[in-house]
Amino acid sequence: MDQGKVALVVMAAGMGSRYGGIKQLDSVGRAGETLLEFGLFDAVHSGFDRVVFIIRRDIEADFRRLILHRVKLEVPVTVVVQDPGDLPAPFAAASPNPTRTKPWGTAQAVWAARGLDVPFAVINADDFYGRRSYALLHDWLASADPRSLDWAMAGYKLKNTLSDHGTVSRGICGVSAGMLTGMVEHTRLQARTDTVVSTLTDGTQELYSPETIVSMNMFGFTPRVFEVLEERLRHFLQTHGTDPQAECYLPTVVGSALETGATVRVLESPETWFGVTYQPDRESVRRRIGELVVRGVYPPALWGLR
Repeated sequence: MDQGKVALVVMAAGMGSRYGGIKQLDSVGRAGETLLEFGLFDAVHSGFDRVVFIIRRDIEADFRRLILHRVKLEVPVTVVVQDPGDLPAPFAAASPNPTRTKPWGTAQAVWAARGLDVPFAVINADDFYGRRSYALLHDWLASADPRSLDWAMAGYKLKNTLSDHGTVSRGICGVSAGMLTGMVEHTRLQARTDTVVSTLTDGTQELYSPETIVSMNMFGFTPRVFEVLEERLRHFLQTHGTDPQAECYLPTVVGSALETGATVRVLESPETWFGVTYQPDRESVRRRIGELVVRGVYPPALWGLR
């Protein structure tokens, strides 16, 4: 293992079903940059020294043309395809759903990067996390023991992660003395006047404080996480493998790992998230990126191109 080396894993395989189209490749910057490019710029400036993209096969050509040919990263870059057939044994030989074309969720996406042997951060391609979040996670990972099950995550206040145009998915976190005590994925969260409402699958609702700490799928892992992911994927496939829509969520796996010896340090970020979850979000994102350029956080053209 390379002492002090820290990688970035970018989950870019998802299709934006609620948004329409491949939202990861939509331009929001003045020079045509995608939201992903601002994250890459922040990550490299925070010290990450290699990048692994997780994509799906049907966007590979567009991804290489619109992202890799534009982005001028001075670090090694690897592209990994998240294949629905890439599963742990015994399912590698006999998938529980051989006709499935949809990947199995964010847990499988990270497992696809299992060749990594250094600590690494995980992000979504279509989320803006803010540079301070990258710096917090990088600095923690740079001193992490690669052989341990001691991990970290960037924690955001729920009120800083909502969309004005519909519900969002977030991992609601329990935190004690700076450590994660549990995490539950909520897929339909939406702001109300003084609270945030989660609508559950059975139609019932739960209320959360806007100050609640949530996961934005920005985690810091050691390579030991691949062992945990493989075991949890195997269990998931045994119980949900015949469901054509079932997905194994990364926050759910992290939450269950806490019960078997893993620890997760919550690094509370002062940043405000934004992203393109719905079509109307795009103009808001473009405006906010423009404001950051005016403030000097980013140059007018990230890669020196106009």
